[in-house]
Amino acid sequence: MGAERDHALFDGLRARFESLVQILPSDVTSSFSLDYDDTDHRHMGVLAIGPVWTAADIELADPMTTWVHLAPLLRTDFPAEALSGLAARGHRVAYDGQGLVRADRLGPLVEDRRFPAGLLADVDILKLAEDEAVIVADGAFDASTAERLGVEEILVTYGSEGCDIYIDGAVERVPAAWRVLDVQTTGAGDMFTTCYVAHRAAGDDPRQAAESASELVARELDKRVHTVAPDSA
Repeated sequence: MGAERDHALFDGLRARFESLVQILPSDVTSSFSLDYDDTDHRHMGVLAIGPVWTAADIELADPMTTWVHLAPLLRTDFPAEALSGLAARGHRVAYDGQGLVRADRLGPLVEDRRFPAGLLADVDILKLAEDEAVIVADGAFDASTAERLGVEEILVTYGSEGCDIYIDGAVERVPAAWRVLDVQTTGAGDMFTTCYVAHRAAGDDPRQAAESASELVARELDKRVHTVAPDSA
């Protein structure tokens, strides 16, 4: 969902995937700045706060899949009412945990654990990156934190160290397929989660899904390592 003046940014995707890509109009498009220092640490800023999805927006989008993955950029993108609407339609909902910790505030990105109570009530899978998990737990993330959040299936990813899967009070570590070092990893978490959810929807168990997702990310990061920019060849 975004401002109609920005829809042209997705022309390439729409040409490739045709009706698989649907963009709904809104008054504004989410916008961020990304800056990297000498240690490759990323600094983000919020330039524009995007639309808030409503139950009516979901009905207009009319997703036809059983599983729906939500990747909020800020915690206001998908309020509890929207998640409840998806559940009422019979969907299983996966949710990217950056939407729990990112405050809807212009300027340097603020991350905290002040997400609304009940936001996760209709979430079936929650994915948290390591830094997000620390914020949500206010310290080390463990089985007690997973139980407190009340989500049936929780993934905590640790980059090249793999991920932990929390289900029914138990935790299982799934190692990364292989390490890919000295590479720009922006987008790796999104690739991992999308692949994980797709495999869960296809019937794989959590470990199988995590292994497939880890292999996909490693392959894609390898491509970045071996891609040489034209001006540096």
